[in-house]
Amino acid sequence: MIDSPLFDPALMRGLEQVAAALVLAAVVVGIVSLRGLALEREWGLAIGRGFVQIMLMGSVIALLLSVPVAASAFVILGMMLGGAWIAHSRAGEIPGAFRIATAGIVLGAGVVIVVMTAVGAIEARVRDLVPVGSMIVANGMKASSLALDRFGDEVETHREEIEATLALGVTPSRAIARHVERGVRAALIPTVDSMRSLGWVWIPGLMTGMILSGEDPIYAAEYQFVVMAMIFAAAGLASLTCGALVERYAFTDAHQLRSFHGES
Repeated sequence: MIDSPLFDPALMRGLEQVAAALVLAAVVVGIVSLRGLALEREWGLAIGRGFVQIMLMGSVIALLLSVPVAASAFVILGMMLGGAWIAHSRAGEIPGAFRIATAGIVLGAGVVIVVMTAVGAIEARVRDLVPVGSMIVANGMKASSLALDRFGDEVETHREEIEATLALGVTPSRAIARHVERGVRAALIPTVDSMRSLGWVWIPGLMTGMILSGEDPIYAAEYQFVVMAMIFAAAGLASLTCGALVERYAFTDAHQLRSFHGES
């Protein structure tokens, strides 16, 4: 009989579940292809990439469980830089998009992780820091991506209006204030909607997992809210940071609106 961690019953059961999930995802991609929506390549690559990345991360975490907790800082920093690259790819036409996204994610997610670890909401262990930190970083990334994407659309749509406003002597910050505000608001819509529906429309996976593992449902609810509040704070700080930095890169020293087709 083969005795190997690779043939652990739990892992084999997980592979069966992965196969079932992939079949469902493949059906959706197939329908998209049949309808000619031209999204099957992007969606298919995203699903495949997501599977490979999450399996690699599981393997990395398994290895990190035996190393000092300080190693988790490097893992989280890598997540932040990866998140900034993904956010930049969605808003690459904005000058300095990668630098803006990096600052937003590092500040937004970094502050939340440090503060909540200091107060004990996140245990200072690799087992806790990396998974919880990844959720916070991912939501900081989403907020940065949405804020930059919306801001780019706003500027391209209202470029003539902004330039006319600048010609009247209005400062750059005032000329784009309304558009930055719309970007920040758009970035926070998913997080705000999640908070509104928490415990009513949906029970998040973390709370469900804690209850299934035997934790007290009330404590599971409390901790789930803590996590959602951390996600909200990270997303808010990230989007606000991106909004604050956009002006620096969107205008020249002569207060002229830059072309959004340069380097990012």
